[in-house]
Amino acid sequence: MRKYFIGVLAVLAVFSACRRRAAAPRPTIPLVLAVSADTLGAGHIATRAGHIGAAGSVAIIGDPSDAISLAQYLRSSDRRDNIDGRYNRDSLPDFAGECFEVILDAYNEPYSHFVTEGPDAREHVDSLREVAVRNALFAWDSTSVRTPAKMLVFTSSLQAEYGLFDVDTLQQLTGGRSLLLTSADAMLEDAYSRGSRHILVWTGAKTRASGAWQAVFSRKGWEDATLSVLSPPDALDIRTELRSLLRQYRSEGRKLDVILLDTYQAQPSYLASELDIIRQAGTEEDASFDRMLSRDFYFVEPRSALAKAVYEALRSVNLFTHRIARPLVRYYLTEESVQGGLVLEEADASYVESAYVQDFR
Repeated sequence: MRKYFIGVLAVLAVFSACRRRAAAPRPTIPLVLAVSADTLGAGHIATRAGHIGAAGSVAIIGDPSDAISLAQYLRSSDRRDNIDGRYNRDSLPDFAGECFEVILDAYNEPYSHFVTEGPDAREHVDSLREVAVRNALFAWDSTSVRTPAKMLVFTSSLQAEYGLFDVDTLQQLTGGRSLLLTSADAMLEDAYSRGSRHILVWTGAKTRASGAWQAVFSRKGWEDATLSVLSPPDALDIRTELRSLLRQYRSEGRKLDVILLDTYQAQPSYLASELDIIRQAGTEEDASFDRMLSRDFYFVEPRSALAKAVYEALRSVNLFTHRIARPLVRYYLTEESVQGGLVLEEADASYVESAYVQDFR
């Protein structure tokens, strides 16, 4: 294993009068301003972000189990024709020749811990915003990862609201050009593009309470769509939780087109089998659920939505490597150094997969 260190300014720098770009439309965090002013250090890293072009990597950033699950999914994905992009398996990985640099943020996970109530709530979510910026700097720095990133994929839906804006603002201030994706944006865009207008998000209690999903949806400006964000009580099995969720939604009195599963540990086969039982309307409650669900009702989970978003983003700006080779995956762990700073340590694949991988179905 190798260890890398990244230095980031700890104090707010003052903007000079010759700043080339306009200020952000909403306030960013002090760390972004400090990095953008540090033209010789971290700011230089941000300035070079994405300029490597097609040779750059795709950085996957987040909770270790989520990031590994997504990396494995992308590595084995074969849903598209590699010539024309049609949905047609061609026995060649969709991301042939791509390099996935996976930053397993073991130091900060789970991100839901940053969502609190009380007088320190804003300070905590600002800390989560800093996490996104620091991990972006890791992904862009050739002394931290082997191949600087042309795209950042944040697996946490919370980072869509607490972090993505700040990373984007940093790029605007420094001229960086990396593509930015989050699971929340990918799932919402996937559902809306397929004609779904009554959308339900199934997420954890803290994420629901944070308002992150509601904020991301509001910025879409979809006046013809509705969003509900619910978190059913824990149950012994996912089928029971699904029924509890549907009972909560039924009180809203409108059709349901799609459920977005805000988890990488989704069990689509279990949900599909329970949906079949509901569709048979064997009980009065099942019949009420069936009437509520639209004819083409379906589930969306983050891995498939992000695979679609990553593929289409790379294709739209011609950033595929176009190499005939199996996708390469490298793992890195965030840890605290003895000096107290944040460390990025390259980790053996067999180690992290045995330590963090669960039974994803």
